[in-house]
Amino acid sequence: MEAQARGLLETEPLQGRDEDTVASADFSSMLSEEEREELKAELVQLEDEITTLRQVLSAKERHLVEIKQKLGMNLMNELKQNFSKSWHDMQTTTAYKKTHETLSHAGQKATAAFSNVGTAISKKFGDMRSHSIGYSIRHSISMPAMRHLSWLHLYYTP
Repeated sequence: MEAQARGLLETEPLQGRDEDTVASADFSSMLSEEEREELKAELVQLEDEITTLRQVLSAKERHLVEIKQKLGMNLMNELKQNFSKSWHDMQTTTAYKKTHETLSHAGQKATAAFSNVGTAISKKFGDMRSHSIGYSIRHSISMPAMRHLSWLHLYYTP
């Protein structure tokens, strides 16, 4: 008995099968003829009001389009304005600001790291070039000296 009493007092929304049960129930037998006529009249009145509201809304939408045309506003301009406003709104959020700061800091560190790597590579190439030039100079000095000595050897052979 308690389960039945609790079922009547539940405040949970209807579930799918509950909605089906309510939709298939025939409440018309519980209504008097007078109540039925009142509900039918109310139904007709609501349908008329909805039709009127749709017509008013349609007229207002046409008027809105006319005003926008007179002002030179078109869909592209509206999209641009909406995008600009949305972009501005996003940039003012705390999450965007924190992300921007973090990425900016990371970018600065990455730039510094690349700069250090570039400096190290340049220094290494410089060292290699100076070693190569030193070898080339020693080689160019020693070869003529050796040639000179070999010519001397040919001429002054005892």
